[in-house]
Amino acid sequence: MFSLASLWLPILLSAVFVFIASSLIHMVFKYHNSEYHKLANEDEVREAIRKDNPAPGQYVLPYCSDMKDMGSEEMKKKYVDGPLGFILLRPNGVPGMGSSLISWFLFTTVVALFAGYIGYVTLPMKTHYLTVFRVVGSAAFMAYGLGAIPGAIWMGRPWSAVIKELVDAVIYALLTAGTFGWLWPR
Repeated sequence: MFSLASLWLPILLSAVFVFIASSLIHMVFKYHNSEYHKLANEDEVREAIRKDNPAPGQYVLPYCSDMKDMGSEEMKKKYVDGPLGFILLRPNGVPGMGSSLISWFLFTTVVALFAGYIGYVTLPMKTHYLTVFRVVGSAAFMAYGLGAIPGAIWMGRPWSAVIKELVDAVIYALLTAGTFGWLWPR
């Protein structure tokens, strides 16, 4: 018998490996960059948004407060005329990477903790590497990847962006699974 606490090393080490891999993906390989586009009239759009001074949050265009209103002629016209979209607004100021990187590392640690927990409650000590790899890797992939899919289904996020996030999730899951398989209690 072993305890969840005995998995502290694979939990922390896999979080570090995922953090490093995500840094390489976003700072060296940069294959996500092609998913972001600039509006031709960016300054005008920024000025129009700034004029209303909306609070940070999530906004939708066109706004419809109740699904039954979508059938009105006015709303139908707005949908036909466009644009349709979602806007995320953050507080003004130069974005600080420090708090985001700390939050991301904490997230990778929580994913590793839960993936390890699933392995802990389903697998005994001395489990073969590939079995640990399969169970922990599946849990990690679900945590890192499947949450991206509803964004394409409901928000119109490009499937190409979701596929890239799923590729990232496979990489992160493989790193997590490999670390747990390597360091699983013997």
